[in-house]
Amino acid sequence: MDHMVLEVGLAIALIALAGLLSNKLRFSVIPFYILIGMAVGPHSIQIWHFDFRFIESTPLIEFMGRIGVLFLLFYLGLEFSVGRLIKSGKSIAVGGTIYIGINFTLGLVFGWAAGFALQETLVVAGITTISSSAIVAKVLVDLKRTANPETEMILGIIMFEDVFLAVYISILSGLVLSGSTSVGGVIVSALIALGFMLALLLIGRKAVPLLNKALNIRSNELFGLVIFASLFLVAGFSETIHVAEAIGALLVGLVLAETEHMKRIEKLILPFRDFFGAIFFFSFGLTIDPTTLGGAVGLSIAAVVVTLIGNFAAGMFAGRSAGLSPKASVNIGLTIVSRGEFSIIMANIAKAGGLLAIIQPFAALYVLILAIVGPLLTKESKLIYKLVGRFFKWDKKTSNAESTT
Repeated sequence: MDHMVLEVGLAIALIALAGLLSNKLRFSVIPFYILIGMAVGPHSIQIWHFDFRFIESTPLIEFMGRIGVLFLLFYLGLEFSVGRLIKSGKSIAVGGTIYIGINFTLGLVFGWAAGFALQETLVVAGITTISSSAIVAKVLVDLKRTANPETEMILGIIMFEDVFLAVYISILSGLVLSGSTSVGGVIVSALIALGFMLALLLIGRKAVPLLNKALNIRSNELFGLVIFASLFLVAGFSETIHVAEAIGALLVGLVLAETEHMKRIEKLILPFRDFFGAIFFFSFGLTIDPTTLGGAVGLSIAAVVVTLIGNFAAGMFAGRSAGLSPKASVNIGLTIVSRGEFSIIMANIAKAGGLLAIIQPFAALYVLILAIVGPLLTKESKLIYKLVGRFFKWDKKTSNAESTT
């Protein structure tokens, strides 16, 4: 514990250097944070008092990273609106079903084609289906797309994924860890998760006048304590009923976005979002040991190709089902292509259940590639839309539709 502060300081210095480099090269900062985390860790070296292995401080850095996810999703909720989300409830349900249906089916087919047994195939399908809410939140905010028409569908799919995740983890844990699962328990778990999210949104919207009065606090210190307490209590409670803590944070942000104090809360949260968010991506890199990835390269690249195709198709179908333009639909598929924390959870279940050892390096490399490629594809979505649009002749169809109206 003697060098804990020094190790954390070293981690922050490395994160800052990665950020400066990405800024110089004008690339998305997320891959740089992850790669610098990968470059150090248990497999690294110690130079005098500077321990690049981060053995003592890893648990603290991981916890700070978890806080970063909460701030990222909370801020994203603030940038949005409960009203818009509720109005789009039906289209979100349809879009979420399309997204999960396409990606999960492709994941099952991929696992079967790769020659995995049933349990490994189910794990692989889980790894390739769920997108990273933290990376999605970071990309939307960095690219200033929170007000875009497709953002409500993106947020809706993220929440829909969480309900699916609550059900799927219950099934997968039962099959892999104990060899059985209770249908009744799975149904109850799903209903509790869905009911909690809907109740928090509806009650929160009705309670806006009360929240306006309760948050009318002159002291910035007390105001910050109340906001932080609300965020951590709801996020922490969410996890106890099998709703991801990140989704709990998103819901709190959506509710508080309806209040007249939204701008003040946003100003308060901004520096915490940036600081702890950067630590999350660094801590994520720390969990990936590059020395173990070699045997999973071909499998991971094949899975990435399948995911890119599936995400593009799912984004197009989900967006068009909601009446969004082809451009907005392309943005959906590209924005939520990144995989992250939830995929690693799936791989950890496989490890705990004693499944094939290749699952761990496969998941790590697959997640790393998409965590790097996803933000870059999202940033270049206009160029991708133009290139794909030439094949589908979207511009001609749009101009023809406009000329007939």
